[in-house]
Amino acid sequence: MTNPLDLWTAELAEALGLDPGGVDRDLLLAVARDAAHSVARPAAPLTTFLVGLAAGRRGGSAADIRDCAELAQRLANAHGDTGGG
Repeated sequence: MTNPLDLWTAELAEALGLDPGGVDRDLLLAVARDAAHSVARPAAPLTTFLVGLAAGRRGGSAADIRDCAELAQRLANAHGDTGGG
């Protein structure tokens, strides 16, 4: 049986004209988790959207996505370290 999250990711990526194989779901979920836990729950979808937008503007490569995601994680984790959330 296929995981519903795998199916959704593939379906949405295809509908958006993206290569489903190019979506690092685990990385994006980690970014969302860090934003939700270190900043506030509503920061999760906003953060992943901004990561995707920034990565797309940089060119949209896997490296662009990874770099933007890692930057967002560092900022979210630093925010949590200062008690700002």
